Amino acid sequence: MVAANWCVCKDGVGDPVLQKALDYACGAGADCNPIHSNGPCYNPNTVKAHCSYAVNSYFQRKGQAQGSCDFSGSATVATTDPSTAGCSYPSSASTSGTTTTSPTTPVTGTPGTTTPTTTPSTTTPTTNTPGSTTPYTTTPSTGTGVLGGVGPGLGPSGSGSMLLWG
Repeated sequence: MVAANWCVCKDGVGDPVLQKALDYACGAGADCNPIHSNGPCYNPNTVKAHCSYAVNSYFQRKGQAQGSCDFSGSATVATTDPSTAGCSYPSSASTSGTTTTSPTTPVTGTPGTTTPTTTPSTTTPTTNTPGSTTPYTTTPSTGTGVLGGVGPGLGPSGSGSMLLWG
């Protein structure tokens, strides 16, 4: 049997650094809905807990690719399941985005009408001078790694908008 792996944010890393990792993961494909205020993984409501959920979701969705759990040194691979009561951390790509919740009563109503469960967020676009590039358009010079050390500024760099979860 293959050992399960999770990605978690490291202890002793400051909240601003963890927030950058959280923002990057959520903006780059992680399923961050469970850590929103009404989600099953919102509590504990700490930057570190939300960061760990987000980077793990990203790590699983990237197929646990080497380098996809670095986040500029703020995260690490763990072999101990970080899940808590009511909040299941996925351990593979096939389970990423799934959460453990209590059964809910089906909603009935007029077919074709749905009410969104979250309010869309608004971000202010950044502007670049002609000829400049953002850290997200850097073409890596080598094919190794996903984050941390591939090209300048790839990964959570602090540039762009800050998304606050919770």
